[in-house]
Amino acid sequence: MPFAVMPLFRLARAGFVMAREGVFGLAHLPDLPTGPRVAISVARLLERRAVKDKSAELRLSDALNRLGPSYVKLGQFLATRADVVGKEAAKDLSALQDRLPAFDHEEARKAVAEQLGMPVEEAFVEFGVAVAAASIAQVHPAVVRDKDGTERKVAVKILRPGVQRRFKRDLESYYLVAHLAERFHEPSRRLRPVAVVDTLAQSVAMEMDFRLEAAALSEMAENTADDPGFRVPNVDWLRSAKGVLTMEWIDGCKMSDVDGLKAAGHELEELGNAVIQSFLRHTLRDGFFHADMHQGNLFVESDGTLVAVDLGIVGRLSKLERRFLAEILFGFIIRNYRRVAEVHFEAGYVPAHQDVDMFAQAIRAIGEPIHGHDASEISMARLLTQLFEVTELFEMKTQTQLIMLQKNMVVVEGVARSLNPRLDMWKTAEPVVGDWIKEHLGPVGKLRDAGDVFSALGRMANDLPLFADRIGRMSEELEKMTNSGLRFDAETAEAIGKAEARYTRSGRIALWVIAISMATMAIDVLS
Repeated sequence: MPFAVMPLFRLARAGFVMAREGVFGLAHLPDLPTGPRVAISVARLLERRAVKDKSAELRLSDALNRLGPSYVKLGQFLATRADVVGKEAAKDLSALQDRLPAFDHEEARKAVAEQLGMPVEEAFVEFGVAVAAASIAQVHPAVVRDKDGTERKVAVKILRPGVQRRFKRDLESYYLVAHLAERFHEPSRRLRPVAVVDTLAQSVAMEMDFRLEAAALSEMAENTADDPGFRVPNVDWLRSAKGVLTMEWIDGCKMSDVDGLKAAGHELEELGNAVIQSFLRHTLRDGFFHADMHQGNLFVESDGTLVAVDLGIVGRLSKLERRFLAEILFGFIIRNYRRVAEVHFEAGYVPAHQDVDMFAQAIRAIGEPIHGHDASEISMARLLTQLFEVTELFEMKTQTQLIMLQKNMVVVEGVARSLNPRLDMWKTAEPVVGDWIKEHLGPVGKLRDAGDVFSALGRMANDLPLFADRIGRMSEELEKMTNSGLRFDAETAEAIGKAEARYTRSGRIALWVIAISMATMAIDVLS
């Protein structure tokens, strides 16, 4: 019972805080069903009077800061969607990305010493105060001395004390909502809320282990070694641990500082294109991408090179999923909606009993309005609502393996929009997607696939003796079962016995409850 009550209490508190801060007054999504519209109206009755005199853009950031790190993550996502929450709100929410209050400097030094197993003075020549603080960690400038005596500046990322515990508590609340939605709201089952929270929980657990982030930085550096205009910081492995990550210091302008980028002479439109094309290149070519590419995690060096930091959250796609993604994007680019629909069916994203032509028509209704128009002419709020309606109409279930991809595609487009309000998403994506299609689905790609098939057949031929041995042993076991019956080991038999005992006790209790209920009903009837 405590497990159920506390998450419910925390969830109620979160809703109360957002209502009091006037957050629900910012919701302007069109075509909302009656239920959500009524709920928002009721929530607005709880707004504090002072909120009316408070600028709308401050409401979200104040509420999310009060609620904690997992809610700050939500704010970081919304900061990239000025087209949904408004330009002023998005600008204020960008403060959540790297300008949260830092924890105590001495506490940071203590954490570094514990994690590295040595005093701070032994690990670093200099160790400065925090220059950036986010929901998960904060960053300190430091100087290290290499074996040859040279000194270099590094960035030291330190995990916030207690953040794992707070995230765990918030996740309990999310799980509660997800389980309730799946149990009592049938339409929500299609969205698989519990599986979505599972994915979130896994990504958060990985994000809080900086050794995994260091490995992600290393892998991304290898993948992008020859990429024009993109790189990631080098890792200092000797000064990194689970809760501390030391890496190269990046001298550059934050992508959230649009005025600073202009003053430095950078072409904002080109930078916006670079963000989208780099993300698509990593996704399609490598199947490994940065899954948290908001403005606070992107720097621009003086020569225009894009530097991505904070790879705590990454995503991966299989070769088949990359093919589906490329064909869907390319279909939208060339307006071949029939092929887009077919790929959705081939991938299993749409149930087989649905009509492919009807789905193609629905896809056309989404794609046509955004062709030939730039971002300033498109209502993303209305488009997202329409996309959701289409998924419901065609019984499309949430694909948990694509959650990180879908989330980051929206974030990346939002970052590009902040640099170039007249962004044409399809025109920007075409060079990368078109090249991938030609290379992998053209004649050369088909020859390569044929080579992969022969290679797989060769591996299977090598494994045939092993398969034959396993099949032989399985045949012997089946023959023994036929002659002697099915046998359990002691542990299995004990487990079955305990389960049967629990079932029997539960059955007796149920019978007593039924008997008492029937007796009560009989007494009521006789009286």
